[in-house]
Amino acid sequence: MRILKNYLIMASCFLVISCEKVIKVELDTAAPKLVIDASIDWVKNTSGNEQKIKLSTTTAYYNDEFPAVSGASVVVTNSANTAFDFVENPGTGEYRCSNFQPVTGETYTLTISLNGETYTATETLMAVPEIGDNIEQNNTGGMAGDEVEITYYYQDDASQANYYLYSNKIPHIAFPQYAVEEDENSQGGLTPVYYSHKDLTSGDLVNIKLYGISGRYYDYFRKLLNASGNDGSPFATTPTAVRGNIVNQTNSKNFAYGYFRLSEVATRDYTIK
Repeated sequence: MRILKNYLIMASCFLVISCEKVIKVELDTAAPKLVIDASIDWVKNTSGNEQKIKLSTTTAYYNDEFPAVSGASVVVTNSANTAFDFVENPGTGEYRCSNFQPVTGETYTLTISLNGETYTATETLMAVPEIGDNIEQNNTGGMAGDEVEITYYYQDDASQANYYLYSNKIPHIAFPQYAVEEDENSQGGLTPVYYSHKDLTSGDLVNIKLYGISGRYYDYFRKLLNASGNDGSPFATTPTAVRGNIVNQTNSKNFAYGYFRLSEVATRDYTIK
């Protein structure tokens, strides 16, 4: 009798498991909004002449891809009114420029014309210090002391307020992990940056990037991380809309998402020992 009872319990469990199904909730989908990925990155010791701006639209919650936007006019101008045209790779929504001239401290204006409307944004290309050669490794790091942790350093510029974007990319995660920092507590000092992850192991390559950013972008990105759950990735689903610095000059109600950012970037690779 006990054997029969156990069999019936197991059979009931299998029945419940076999009846499980994914419930797809019907959600309302708002009208698509233009999304502008206009991040101009000038990696140190490169010419920085090749740059890319990507246009897409928002989409339904369950869709995996964001529709590309074609047919736009995309131009960036500097303070001398020199124009840099970004030309679309047909059908991709990626607009490329091969003759951009990056200058730290220079102010640039983005102008996008699409479907009879004009979007603009103005931003300054921010400088960034070098990442120091001395990268330290601690095999008992992290909050609980059970993670591999690395520490790298950069020298903050004491002559001004500075803002930074940190990016760390490891093989175990599809996207880089991000954080932003201001120099309020490290003005003019040698600044340490700590990074650890539970899956890091010997032989793993950590790609480190340090971006110089403006105070406005620092505020924007903090809001973006908080809205997405503050998990270090701005690619998570955001429960609230975060507006950037791009303005629709023709129809303010038809605003775009995204931000026009220009950064000098310091990079370094480190292999876990």
